[in-house]
Amino acid sequence: MFDALIIGGGVSGMSCALVLGSAQNKSFVTGKKIGIFAHQKSSSLQDALFNNAYGIPPGKLGSELLSESIEHLSKSYPHITQIQNEKVIRIEGEAPDFTVFTNKSSYKTKIIVVGIGSANTFAIEGLTQYVIPHQKALPEKQRIQLKNEDHKVAEGIYVTGTLAGWRSQLAIAAGSGAAVATDILTLWNNGTETHAHDSIR
Repeated sequence: MFDALIIGGGVSGMSCALVLGSAQNKSFVTGKKIGIFAHQKSSSLQDALFNNAYGIPPGKLGSELLSESIEHLSKSYPHITQIQNEKVIRIEGEAPDFTVFTNKSSYKTKIIVVGIGSANTFAIEGLTQYVIPHQKALPEKQRIQLKNEDHKVAEGIYVTGTLAGWRSQLAIAAGSGAAVATDILTLWNNGTETHAHDSIR
Protein backbone atom coordinates (compact mmCIF):
# COMPACT_ATOMS: atom_id res chain seq x y z
CA MET A 1 0.00 0.00 0.00
CA PHE A 2 1.43 3.35 -1.10
CA ASP A 3 0.63 6.44 0.93
CA ALA A 4 0.89 8.55 -2.24
CA LEU A 5 1.26 7.49 -5.85
CA ILE A 6 2.06 10.07 -8.55
CA ILE A 7 1.01 9.42 -12.15
CA GLY A 8 3.35 11.17 -14.59
CA GLY A 9 7.08 11.84 -14.73
CA GLY A 10 6.94 15.27 -16.34
CA VAL A 11 7.53 18.64 -14.68
CA SER A 12 4.62 18.74 -12.25
CA GLY A 13 4.78 15.07 -11.26
CA MET A 14 8.53 15.09 -10.67
CA SER A 15 8.30 18.38 -8.77
CA CYS A 16 5.70 16.84 -6.48
CA ALA A 17 7.89 13.76 -5.96
CA LEU A 18 10.99 15.84 -5.18
CA VAL A 19 9.23 17.93 -2.53
CA LEU A 20 7.66 14.86 -0.93
CA GLY A 21 11.05 13.14 -1.01
CA SER A 22 12.80 16.08 0.59
CA ALA A 23 10.51 15.86 3.64
CA GLN A 24 11.77 12.37 4.51
CA ASN A 25 13.24 13.44 7.86
CA LYS A 26 10.02 14.95 9.19
CA SER A 27 8.46 12.72 11.84
CA PHE A 28 5.07 12.61 10.13
CA VAL A 29 6.65 11.39 6.87
CA THR A 30 8.68 8.59 8.45
CA GLY A 31 7.52 5.26 7.08
CA LYS A 32 5.40 6.78 4.30
CA LYS A 33 5.61 4.88 1.03
CA ILE A 34 5.69 7.18 -2.00
CA GLY A 35 5.83 6.15 -5.65
CA ILE A 36 5.78 7.72 -9.11
CA PHE A 37 4.92 6.33 -12.51
CA ALA A 38 7.88 7.94 -14.25
CA HIS A 39 6.50 7.60 -17.77
CA GLN A 40 7.91 10.49 -19.84
CA LYS A 41 7.52 9.55 -23.51
CA SER A 42 4.47 11.75 -24.04
CA SER A 43 5.80 14.70 -22.03
CA SER A 44 5.70 18.05 -23.82
CA LEU A 45 9.26 18.55 -22.57
CA GLN A 46 10.57 16.09 -25.18
CA ASP A 47 10.75 18.88 -27.80
CA ALA A 48 11.20 21.86 -25.46
CA LEU A 49 14.04 24.40 -25.35
CA PHE A 50 14.31 26.69 -22.32
CA ASN A 51 15.61 30.24 -22.30
CA ASN A 52 13.08 31.81 -19.90
CA ALA A 53 12.74 29.42 -16.94
CA TYR A 54 13.97 30.56 -13.54
CA GLY A 55 17.05 28.68 -12.33
CA ILE A 56 17.60 26.82 -15.61
CA PRO A 57 20.57 27.77 -17.82
CA PRO A 58 19.54 29.26 -21.20
CA GLY A 59 19.55 26.75 -24.03
CA LYS A 60 18.63 23.81 -21.80
CA LEU A 61 16.73 21.06 -23.61
CA GLY A 62 13.57 19.65 -22.13
CA SER A 63 14.72 16.13 -22.97
CA GLU A 64 17.79 16.73 -20.79
CA LEU A 65 15.63 17.98 -17.92
CA LEU A 66 13.52 14.83 -18.11
CA SER A 67 16.47 12.45 -17.78
CA GLU A 68 18.19 14.65 -15.18
CA SER A 69 15.05 14.78 -13.02
CA ILE A 70 14.88 10.98 -12.93
CA GLU A 71 18.53 10.84 -11.87
CA HIS A 72 18.03 13.64 -9.32
CA LEU A 73 15.12 11.79 -7.71
CA SER A 74 17.02 8.49 -7.69
CA LYS A 75 20.16 9.92 -6.11
CA SER A 76 18.64 12.37 -3.64
CA TYR A 77 15.54 10.44 -2.59
CA PRO A 78 16.05 6.74 -3.36
CA HIS A 79 13.28 5.83 -0.92
CA ILE A 80 10.74 6.98 -3.52
CA THR A 81 9.73 4.08 -5.75
CA GLN A 82 10.05 4.84 -9.46
CA ILE A 83 7.82 2.68 -11.64
CA GLN A 84 9.15 2.67 -15.20
CA ASN A 85 7.57 1.63 -18.50
CA GLU A 86 4.02 1.22 -17.21
CA LYS A 87 0.97 3.14 -18.39
CA VAL A 88 -1.95 3.75 -16.03
CA ILE A 89 -5.23 2.67 -17.61
CA ARG A 90 -7.74 2.50 -14.76
CA ILE A 91 -8.39 3.61 -11.19
CA GLU A 92 -10.86 1.98 -8.84
CA GLY A 93 -11.94 2.58 -5.25
CA GLU A 94 -12.14 5.66 -3.09
CA ALA A 95 -9.98 7.29 -0.43
CA PRO A 96 -8.08 5.92 1.35
CA ASP A 97 -8.17 2.69 -0.64
CA PHE A 98 -7.53 3.12 -4.36
CA THR A 99 -6.31 0.50 -6.82
CA VAL A 100 -4.32 1.79 -9.79
CA PHE A 101 -4.21 -0.56 -12.76
CA THR A 102 -1.51 -0.34 -15.43
CA ASN A 103 -0.87 -2.25 -18.64
CA LYS A 104 1.34 -4.60 -16.60
CA SER A 105 0.30 -4.63 -12.94
CA SER A 106 -1.81 -3.04 -10.19
CA TYR A 107 -0.98 -0.98 -7.10
CA LYS A 108 -2.81 0.04 -3.93
CA THR A 109 -2.56 3.62 -2.69
CA LYS A 110 -4.20 6.01 -0.23
CA ILE A 111 -3.61 9.17 -2.33
CA ILE A 112 -3.39 9.67 -6.09
CA VAL A 113 -1.69 12.62 -7.82
CA VAL A 114 -2.37 12.93 -11.57
CA GLY A 115 0.04 15.00 -13.66
CA ILE A 116 0.12 13.71 -17.23
CA GLY A 117 -0.63 16.70 -19.43
CA SER A 118 -3.79 18.14 -20.94
CA ALA A 119 -4.11 16.35 -24.27
CA ASN A 120 -7.66 15.38 -25.19
CA THR A 121 -6.54 11.76 -25.48
CA PHE A 122 -6.83 11.44 -21.68
CA ALA A 123 -8.40 8.03 -21.06
CA ILE A 124 -7.79 6.83 -17.50
CA GLU A 125 -10.95 4.97 -16.53
CA GLY A 126 -12.27 6.13 -13.18
CA LEU A 127 -11.22 9.73 -13.82
CA THR A 128 -12.94 10.58 -17.10
CA GLN A 129 -16.04 11.84 -15.28
CA TYR A 130 -13.93 14.79 -14.06
CA VAL A 131 -12.80 15.85 -17.56
CA ILE A 132 -13.86 19.34 -18.68
CA PRO A 133 -12.57 21.70 -21.41
CA HIS A 134 -9.35 23.46 -20.38
CA GLN A 135 -10.32 26.83 -18.95
CA LYS A 136 -7.14 28.68 -19.98
CA ALA A 137 -6.27 27.11 -23.34
CA LEU A 138 -7.44 28.24 -26.77
CA PRO A 139 -10.58 26.28 -27.73
CA GLU A 140 -9.07 25.19 -31.05
CA LYS A 141 -6.30 23.35 -29.19
CA GLN A 142 -8.97 21.07 -27.68
CA ARG A 143 -7.11 20.77 -24.37
CA ILE A 144 -8.80 19.30 -21.32
CA GLN A 145 -8.39 19.48 -17.57
CA LEU A 146 -9.76 17.67 -14.56
CA LYS A 147 -12.35 19.64 -12.62
CA ASN A 148 -10.74 20.58 -9.33
CA GLU A 149 -10.67 23.06 -6.49
CA ASP A 150 -7.13 24.20 -5.66
CA HIS A 151 -5.74 20.98 -7.23
CA LYS A 152 -8.15 18.69 -5.35
CA VAL A 153 -10.37 16.63 -7.67
CA ALA A 154 -12.02 14.46 -5.02
CA GLU A 155 -11.10 13.07 -1.62
CA GLY A 156 -7.65 11.53 -2.02
CA ILE A 157 -7.26 12.59 -5.68
CA TYR A 158 -5.12 15.58 -6.72
CA VAL A 159 -4.22 16.95 -10.16
CA THR A 160 -1.16 19.01 -11.15
CA GLY A 161 0.18 21.08 -14.03
CA THR A 162 -1.75 21.74 -17.23
CA LEU A 163 -4.22 18.97 -16.35
CA ALA A 164 -5.17 21.06 -13.31
CA GLY A 165 -6.07 23.95 -15.61
CA TRP A 166 -2.79 25.88 -15.54
CA ARG A 167 -1.07 27.36 -18.58
CA SER A 168 1.80 25.49 -20.17
CA GLN A 169 4.87 27.07 -18.55
CA LEU A 170 7.57 25.05 -16.83
CA ALA A 171 7.66 27.30 -13.78
CA ILE A 172 3.88 27.08 -13.37
CA ALA A 173 3.85 23.29 -13.71
CA ALA A 174 6.71 22.89 -11.22
CA GLY A 175 4.98 25.17 -8.74
CA SER A 176 1.72 23.29 -9.15
CA GLY A 177 3.40 19.97 -8.34
CA ALA A 178 5.17 21.48 -5.34
CA ALA A 179 1.91 23.00 -4.10
CA VAL A 180 0.20 19.61 -4.13
CA ALA A 181 3.16 18.06 -2.31
CA THR A 182 2.86 20.62 0.49
CA ASP A 183 -0.89 20.00 0.68
CA ILE A 184 -0.18 16.29 1.14
CA LEU A 185 2.50 17.00 3.74
CA THR A 186 0.04 19.22 5.60
CA LEU A 187 -2.52 16.41 5.49
CA TRP A 188 0.05 13.96 6.88
CA ASN A 189 0.86 16.53 9.58
CA ASN A 190 -2.72 16.31 10.86
CA GLY A 191 -3.74 19.51 9.10
CA THR A 192 -0.98 21.72 10.49
CA GLU A 193 0.51 23.78 7.64
CA THR A 194 3.93 22.61 6.58
CA HIS A 195 6.44 22.67 3.74
CA ALA A 196 9.90 21.29 3.03
CA HIS A 197 13.02 23.49 2.92
CA ASP A 198 16.71 22.78 3.10
CA SER A 199 19.11 25.36 4.51
CA ILE A 200 22.88 25.98 4.62
CA ARG A 201 22.51 27.01 8.28
